[in-house]
Amino acid sequence: MSAALVERWRAHLAQDRRRSVHTVRAYVATAERLLAWMEEMDGRAPDRAAILKLATSDLRAFLAARRVDGIGNASASRELSALRGFLRFVGGEGASIPLVRGPRVKPGVPRPVSPDEAVALAQDVAETARDGWIGARDWAVLLLLYGAGLRISEALGLTGEALPLGDTIRVLGKRGKTRIVPLLPQVREAIEAYLALCPYPPAREAPLFRGARGGALSPALIRRAVQGARGRLGLHERTTPHALRHSFATHLLGRGADLRSLQELLGHASLSSTQIYTKVDAAHLLDVYRAAHPRAGS
Repeated sequence: MSAALVERWRAHLAQDRRRSVHTVRAYVATAERLLAWMEEMDGRAPDRAAILKLATSDLRAFLAARRVDGIGNASASRELSALRGFLRFVGGEGASIPLVRGPRVKPGVPRPVSPDEAVALAQDVAETARDGWIGARDWAVLLLLYGAGLRISEALGLTGEALPLGDTIRVLGKRGKTRIVPLLPQVREAIEAYLALCPYPPAREAPLFRGARGGALSPALIRRAVQGARGRLGLHERTTPHALRHSFATHLLGRGADLRSLQELLGHASLSSTQIYTKVDAAHLLDVYRAAHPRAGS
């Protein structure tokens, strides 16, 4: 029973939710760990009824066991997000999910979002969406902020004119200035997966990201979704859509980007606006930028 349930969970993630191979692997592994833990506690393989009887105290005990395995706050938050998705899948529509608050990540000043936190945040937002295509939409929007450094207004300002997607995308920024931004394969795939599910066909002059009724997607909806996710994951209150753009910039600087190149990539009018991005770990986005941007080497 347990093995069959896990396989249905795997198929649901891959086919219905259109999750990446990495996400499917991680979420399935979480479900398998939970079921193995339950079997160890009860002495028998859990069935659907046993899973639905899990209480808040049970999930806390499972996460405590994972802590003993050595996982940190970001990984624990992601594990909890995967657990919620699995329990919603097992319980079906209207299922009551035990409430467990995720670990709080210690704040810094300024505090970018780590890669683990960014992925966990985007996954939680997507998983809690009321519809599959809306989840795919929100996932794509958040990846644009984190993986391309767009402002939320710039991401939601994209139209069907951006299609078909290539290695770069033209962005209309503040004061009507346009710039060319590299588009990572993961970001492009997320947008294309959303477009494949969206019930509203793309049109050249229409918004690329649609609201539930087909109109332009409101930034307030994305901010509200992120606010809910950061509460569920125990992330700092400064974990906002704009913090994803901030993380994009700090990761580039950590890789060795010069401030002038970063200023152009982010669309800052003043270099002083770019100078706030000063630390954090490296990412390979700089290589993508240098390869894709026509003036990157100048």
